[in-house]
Amino acid sequence: MPDSDLARVAVLGFGTMGSGIAQVVAASGRDVVVLESEAEPLGRGTRSVEQMLDGGVRRGKLTEAERDSTLARIRGTTDVSALAGVDLVIEAVTERQDVKVDLLGAVADVVGDDAVLATNTSALSVTDIAAHLPRPERVAGLHFFNPAPVMRLVEVVRALQTEPDVVTRLVAFVEDLGKDPVEVKDRPGFLVNRLLMPYLNDVVAEYDDDLASAEDIDTALELGLGYRLGPLALLDLIGIDVHRHATQSAYDATLDPQFAPPPLLAQMVAAGYLGRKSGRGFRGKYEK
Repeated sequence: MPDSDLARVAVLGFGTMGSGIAQVVAASGRDVVVLESEAEPLGRGTRSVEQMLDGGVRRGKLTEAERDSTLARIRGTTDVSALAGVDLVIEAVTERQDVKVDLLGAVADVVGDDAVLATNTSALSVTDIAAHLPRPERVAGLHFFNPAPVMRLVEVVRALQTEPDVVTRLVAFVEDLGKDPVEVKDRPGFLVNRLLMPYLNDVVAEYDDDLASAEDIDTALELGLGYRLGPLALLDLIGIDVHRHATQSAYDATLDPQFAPPPLLAQMVAAGYLGRKSGRGFRGKYEK
C-alpha cells in the first residue's frame, strides 16, 4: 500500500508524458484515473503503457503479474466527473497556459477542496497558472522527465502561492513512487532546464556555424565529458519543437539572451524536422 497520503490520483492527458506518469503511479500500487477529451487518445495511451510494460517483462525488470496488476490500476475516462474524490491531480497536457488553466479549472470544480493540483509543465510559470485557479495555495509543479518510467528525477516546484505542506506531501509522494525529488522555486525552466536550455542553444548555434558535424559534436561531448547522450541526439529525443517552445517561453519571461532560441530551430520546426517523433532531426532520419 502507498505510504503517502496522496493515494487517489488523476492524470490529465494520456500522451507521452501522461501515459508514462500514469504507469509510474500505478506501479506504486495506486489506482489512477486518466482524463482525455476523446476515446481515441485513451486507446493510444493504453497501448503505449502496454508496450512499455511488455518491454520491462522482456528485459526481466518485472513479472507478467506485475505488468497485469499495473495495467489493471489504470482507468481511462472522458468524463471529468469521474475524478471526484481524488487526492492529487497531475496535469500533463499541451504546453499552453490557456489549455492547462481551463482544464485544471474544470477539474477543480469536481475534486475536493483539499485536493492538490500539480502541473507537469517544463516551461510555463506555475505561479501564473495557480493565479488563475481556485485555491492557488493547493497548486504546485510536479515536473517528471521523459521517459517518466525510466528517469528518476522529479522537480517539485513551489509556486509563490504554494503552501509548505503541499510541497512536503508532494516530496513524500515522489519518494513513494521510487523517484528522487528535488525542491525548486518557480523560475523559467526551474532547475534542470534553466541550466540545460542555454547549453543546448549554444550547441545548435555552433552546429549551424559548421563547427563540426552533428555526429562529431555528440561524440566529443559524450566521450570528452562523460555524457550518456550527446546534445543533438538529446534534442532529437526531446523534440526540437518542444525545446524551441521552452526556450522561447523562458526568453519571453526574462528577456535573457541566453534563452533566445537560435534561428535554425524555427527553420527545422517549419520544415517538420522535429526529431525522433517526426522521423528526422539533427542526427538524420529515424524510423517512425
